[in-house]
Amino acid sequence: MSAPEPNAPSDARRVVETIVLVVLVVGFVAVSALIPWPKGAPAKLSREGIGIFIAAGITLIMYSFLYRDNPLFKLAENLYVGVALGYGAMVAWYLSLKPEIVDPFFFAPTSGALREAFLHRTVPVILGFLLLTRLSRKHGWLSRYAYTIMVGWGAGISIPIVVNTYILKQLGPAVQPLGGGFWPVLGGLTILVGTVSVLFYFFFSVEHKGPAGIVSRIGIWFLMLSFGASFGYTVMGRVSLFIGRAHYLLTQWLGISL
Repeated sequence: MSAPEPNAPSDARRVVETIVLVVLVVGFVAVSALIPWPKGAPAKLSREGIGIFIAAGITLIMYSFLYRDNPLFKLAENLYVGVALGYGAMVAWYLSLKPEIVDPFFFAPTSGALREAFLHRTVPVILGFLLLTRLSRKHGWLSRYAYTIMVGWGAGISIPIVVNTYILKQLGPAVQPLGGGFWPVLGGLTILVGTVSVLFYFFFSVEHKGPAGIVSRIGIWFLMLSFGASFGYTVMGRVSLFIGRAHYLLTQWLGISL
């Protein structure tokens, strides 16, 4: 007696999942066609109505990934990537390439405007073309000049902003004089203790034992509170997105007034 084929269960499961997907698609089309929309809603076969059907279908397909990867999710994922790339290309063309390069050089209204374009835009255009040499193995080293300028300019712009935002603005409340009532004093002490203890936690020149260990442990508590608040804020944002999509499905697609 021959042994059972190892791929037989997976093939059967794939067939079942395909049938389930087809049934779900047919059910979605049936629900979209049979459920009446309230008065004032766009016609189902109008541009707005078809857009609502597409948005609702893609939303449900995206949530199907909660079960597992499937062909419909791959289709929606590829569609999302393609639309995003196409939209980004159009934005780059109409907001950057066309007004900054094509129009000044090829459609300059006067000779003075053309000279102004050559004077102020030649070097950026050359640097942009140098970035494209990254696609060549032989001439890819030329892109390093453009990357060097980009990194140097970016560091020069971002470092003062980061220092002012994450260091100086943090030190301001930590060194303010205490006063103004119980809660302002408690808040000032909390900020001071939290700032000092967290900084001391990352100070490894002294062994964290005894009083130093206590301060380090307090710093860990503040770090855990910060991480927990950040995680909670992220979860709250994701839940808000889910509520928004659920509200869209109920009100726009199913026509339920909430």
